[in-house]
Amino acid sequence: ERVNTIYWIDGQYVSEALDEINYFMRDWRQNKVIKIDTANLNIIAATQTLLDTDEPFELLSGYRTSKTNKMLAKVTAGVARNSYHIKGMAADLRLDNRSVSQIAGAAKACMSGGVGSYSRSGFVHIDCGPVRSWKR
Repeated sequence: ERVNTIYWIDGQYVSEALDEINYFMRDWRQNKVIKIDTANLNIIAATQTLLDTDEPFELLSGYRTSKTNKMLAKVTAGVARNSYHIKGMAADLRLDNRSVSQIAGAAKACMSGGVGSYSRSGFVHIDCGPVRSWKR
């Protein structure tokens, strides 16, 4: 699946575009959709701008239901019990043409939310919670 949309025009969010993003970032394991926090979309967009790339992010994980998060926590190290994914406030992303450290550096430069670098797995976690960073 792919989504290519403009979600902000003339100082206003575009509801149809947000609906498309919400569906794209759904918990596909449970086929559940919630409203994705626009603050996180803004951090992701700013990160991509700072990276100076037109390559779309690959989304590994967006929204997760509690059920999905619990299942992942059992089989994957580093899954937070009260993950921002459950609240629609986080995304795990990668780019082919940028390294984990480049993506994380750009996300940190936004000075907004959490940035987790998962070098072994090749992705960066970006959320709109408190400003913090970590490496795994």
